[in-house]
Amino acid sequence: MIIQFLKQLEKNNNREWFEKNKAKYLAAKATFDELVVDLLPRMVAVDPLLATLDPKKLSFRIYRDVRFSKDKRPYKNNMGAGFSANGKMVQEPGYYLHIQPGNQSFIAGGFYMPDTDKLQRIRQEIDYNTAVFEKIINDKKFIKTFGTLDEGDKLKTAPKGYPKDHPHLHWLQHKSYIAVRNFSDDEVLSKTFIKNIVQACEQVLPLNTFLRTAIA
Repeated sequence: MIIQFLKQLEKNNNREWFEKNKAKYLAAKATFDELVVDLLPRMVAVDPLLATLDPKKLSFRIYRDVRFSKDKRPYKNNMGAGFSANGKMVQEPGYYLHIQPGNQSFIAGGFYMPDTDKLQRIRQEIDYNTAVFEKIINDKKFIKTFGTLDEGDKLKTAPKGYPKDHPHLHWLQHKSYIAVRNFSDDEVLSKTFIKNIVQACEQVLPLNTFLRTAIA
């Protein structure tokens, strides 16, 4: 139901269509919210720091903020939810579930765009404990699930305070430290979807633990 609605929304991203199909949206949203409710206790079993979360407060709004955007489409073409110790990825390591048609769904873990202070701490931790960091991301199960860290937006040179010939410069240039496990539309619709999400969270937990230690 979620994928089907989002496909229709992608073709009709305007307020008139949305209002006429509000019932379809509410049904799709209810299905997504049920998924989050079902998923949370299983994630808590993996990462107990999520135990205080309210599943009703983890989903993101479908309405886009278009005030400063050239893209004036009023609605997102996806549904998402954030899971971290203090809520929806509030400047801390956590997990993000994203459902989008066209085989663009994913579960991600790690820390997306930490602020300057936290980013400096993470880089310092990687510099001091490179072996620990690389053991995590070179783990066979981690590689099988995620491949490697998402490259995303990176510095083109060395960050301030580090030499350009630093032996682990490629890790220090990251602006985010996240791992992404993609899902096809068929995988989203499969009976093993929740199980696969939880397994990915298990594999990314050591990264989150490392990052939490870094910013503590």
